[in-house]
Amino acid sequence: MDQMSAMRNPAILSASSSPTPPPSSERARAAVSSARGDPSIFDACQIGVVLRTVVFVEAVVAIAALFVVSTPGEWLVQTATITGGALPATLLWLVSACGLKKPLRRLPKHWQYTAGALLGSLSAIYGCGLLRLTGVLASAPWLASALAGALFAGLVMAAMVLRARGQTPAATTARLEELQSRIRPHFLFNTLNSAIALVREEPAKAETMLEDLAELFRQALADPGESGTLADEIALAERYLAIEQVRFGDRLRIRWDLDAAASNARLPPLLLQPLVENAIKHGVEPSPEGAKLRIRTERRGSMVVIEVVNSLPPLRWADEPLPRGHGIALANVRDRLRLLHDMQMQFSAGMDQKSYRVRIAIPAESP
Repeated sequence: MDQMSAMRNPAILSASSSPTPPPSSERARAAVSSARGDPSIFDACQIGVVLRTVVFVEAVVAIAALFVVSTPGEWLVQTATITGGALPATLLWLVSACGLKKPLRRLPKHWQYTAGALLGSLSAIYGCGLLRLTGVLASAPWLASALAGALFAGLVMAAMVLRARGQTPAATTARLEELQSRIRPHFLFNTLNSAIALVREEPAKAETMLEDLAELFRQALADPGESGTLADEIALAERYLAIEQVRFGDRLRIRWDLDAAASNARLPPLLLQPLVENAIKHGVEPSPEGAKLRIRTERRGSMVVIEVVNSLPPLRWADEPLPRGHGIALANVRDRLRLLHDMQMQFSAGMDQKSYRVRIAIPAESP
């Protein structure tokens, strides 16, 4: 009798079978707290960070030179003169910050800022010394250079921390949008109906289909990490396509061209599967004859290239625009890649003759 009442009352069953999850507000505070501990102040090893830092310093130098000159010619000379010390100092700080990233990130945050400011002061003194040794400066303003170096280092570190912290809410929002599009009711119902139809005639295939569906949901509902490997994303896409292959049969023709050397490239979690889902939605579903789907990975030197290509129905060969949802999904993927790989990633999507091609290029090594 107790078991029957427990089955009728989901709340009792839930309370007895698993511990009560923490309130959403507590989970949110825990996530924010965790996110605040993750960002590294010394994440200066990315090309985007180096370029933005150099441009920022040069912009400040160019503006500062306007205060002491009266003609454009004098401004060019003065800017070039200050750059002779500011640019080597900036590059020295970036190289030092990148080289010391791992040991210093284990320190408390206030000591990381202190070390970064100290490196900035020493780098600025080095730049000032270069100008003094070359005779550009008659007397070296050591103290002013040290303070300026510490100030610039602090600003750059603050900008890097803000960008790193911004990855967490952006990734969470992107993941929620993906879950809404991925766990679609009609996909779930179609999969279950296909499995039911196979239970009597091909029970092994039905069991495999349900296992693939369970794994898809497990990955979708798991706590997201910062990144995963391309091999993991390929495995997840294979499970999704195995389900769709049962549904569409010969209408779905899949070709895999996978390079084992590209397997360890890092991707945001659950990134490849939405691209494959879009290819099914816009290529296979609208076409009575079905469509071809090709997934290709290749390592080219220090980069890994990923392509998802699907053929389109004849009506799509013309100027008919793709549905809006397609563009939103692609923008979502592009933004998540930019958060992880910054300027080192490349992303393109568009018509290629009678097919639609999504091309991604990312670093082969971990960011």
